[in-house]
Amino acid sequence: MATGTRAASARMISSSTLDTARFATDPAAPASRRWRGFAAVSPTREDEPASDRILRRLGLTFGLAGVIAAVVQIPEIADQSRFAPVGWTLAAMLLVFGPFAVLAAVSPRMSRRVIQTVAGVAAVGYPTAMVVLIIAYQQPETDATSLWLYRIFALGVLAAALAWRPAIAIGYLLVGGMLAACANMYILPHGTAFTLFVDFARAAGLCALFLWCAIFARAAAARVDRESTLAGSRAAAVAGAAARDRERARFAALIHDAVLSTLLDASRGGTESPVLRKQAERTLAQLDELRGTEAEPDRLGAQAAVGFLRAAVHEVNPGIEFGVRRWPGVDDLRLPVDAAGAMAAALAEAVRNSLRHAATPGREVHRSVTVTLSAGGIRVVFRDDGAGFDPGQVPADRLGISVSILGRMRRLAGGAAFVESQPGEGTTVTLVWGSDG
Repeated sequence: MATGTRAASARMISSSTLDTARFATDPAAPASRRWRGFAAVSPTREDEPASDRILRRLGLTFGLAGVIAAVVQIPEIADQSRFAPVGWTLAAMLLVFGPFAVLAAVSPRMSRRVIQTVAGVAAVGYPTAMVVLIIAYQQPETDATSLWLYRIFALGVLAAALAWRPAIAIGYLLVGGMLAACANMYILPHGTAFTLFVDFARAAGLCALFLWCAIFARAAAARVDRESTLAGSRAAAVAGAAARDRERARFAALIHDAVLSTLLDASRGGTESPVLRKQAERTLAQLDELRGTEAEPDRLGAQAAVGFLRAAVHEVNPGIEFGVRRWPGVDDLRLPVDAAGAMAAALAEAVRNSLRHAATPGREVHRSVTVTLSAGGIRVVFRDDGAGFDPGQVPADRLGISVSILGRMRRLAGGAAFVESQPGEGTTVTLVWGSDG
């Protein structure tokens, strides 16, 4: 019987995935439905931490900036190379711009370590190229007001912000700015101590703004990751405490209603009573059942799971309709508290998103939550008939859907999530969890 119910639950849990895949491949389905299905099952990196996502975007942006700077600087480089051997100039260009082209190529797909390694090479390449040019120039530059490398010092600072900790990046800013100012003073004529100070202040002051923006963006993403982990841990702790309280209440009720009442009736009667004997047998059976049941303080039964999810929804908005469907064998469900916490947090985020963005002028938006339970899993569907949206047009820096809903569920063992929406047709968010056996 348990095997049959678990098999049925597995079919139920996988139905949303199969439906999504069917919409993605069925030529008769509307184009918008096929696109939504494809977007739901296509491989993405939406489940990775926010810190890694921002690192990828910054790496791609800085890499492309280096490539664009190489193209823009070509006329000035060609003009200034008259005073240095061509080979040394080409070596300096390769040291400065080459790593940025590689950074732009590896940022979308490679690992965090690879991105930071390439960024570190780019950061080291800049001062190395500066030293190369200082050695290569055989006579002072006469026409230029500043060395071409001095103008792109910000690229080296941005690469340092990606590769290293903030303290090291700030040290790079100070040392690199002084090196760039010294190179200007050495290569350009009529350099003085005052111009050295001005060149350093100009380079360090401008690049400090870029460095602050990069450090702040990475710090904000790391804070999002910490808060997300903390919220999941708190939800799991609340669920575990609620489960333990229910078990204590159940045991206390059994002691009061069965054990104490049986002992009290036995102390009052002086003769054997058939009613008392049946009551005692029933009490012993209940105690034996309680003793034989494995204590699972870290798992929730079907009723506890429903109560936990309902509380999460009604804490955001108590007016949302909440329905429950049960399959055979639902009493065998054992939902881990971490899974319950993740589903509750994702569901609450879906409700908040709907309340913020789904409002439609002139009519009331209907919102509902349907929880389907079986022996081996649980499926939660949130629907609204509001404004809807195009998932393909959601900005990449909007973390509500990608991190708080899809990412949270995909990081959960046995979990999955799907978001379907279309402008004017409302939104459906499906959360799924299934046990392995």
